[in-house]
Amino acid sequence: MARYIGPVCRLCRREGMKLFLKGERCYTDKCAIEKRNFVPGQHGKARRSKLAGYGVQLREKQKVKRIYGVLEDQFRRYFEQAERTRGITGETLLQLLERRLDNVAYRLGYATSRPAARQLVRHGHFTVNGRKVNIPSFSVKPGDVVAIRQSSRENASILHALEEVKGRGVPEWLQSDPAAMSAKIGSIPTREQINLPVHEQLIVELYSK
Repeated sequence: MARYIGPVCRLCRREGMKLFLKGERCYTDKCAIEKRNFVPGQHGKARRSKLAGYGVQLREKQKVKRIYGVLEDQFRRYFEQAERTRGITGETLLQLLERRLDNVAYRLGYATSRPAARQLVRHGHFTVNGRKVNIPSFSVKPGDVVAIRQSSRENASILHALEEVKGRGVPEWLQSDPAAMSAKIGSIPTREQINLPVHEQLIVELYSK
């Protein structure tokens, strides 16, 4: 399964904002954006120029790809699926990405970052409707129950994440049961419930050219 394995702080610096790819480090003074908020590279400080048109659309697409940890071919497939689905294409695209199992695990606080959640899913720590699922891109639907496997409930990484993210809150479309270490997918998330600083219409315009 293809994935980005390079330095992730460069991605945040390239987009000029925190993408929260390193968990709790992103909330400290060690965050790269706090220390050197300019484009990576030898001439990074001199390259911060004003974008327009295609450049703005491209950066928005790259931002969303990097937030959710998907590469170009997979992201395009998500867009094509959103385009075939009735509704607003940009909003549907974000809904498809939000419903990924690794993102759901992150939103529930079982991991401090989406990359960490992806690894936990790949290692088989979660079930969906009682069956083990180890595919990060698995798409959950309303009524599904996502739970930490019984054998994984003492996993140090998961317990650490649950402690670290206390107070972060769980989106309204997820009905969490902390005592049972599980959650039910209550509904498809609305755009208002997807709390991301992105302009998805720019991505639609980019792919529609």
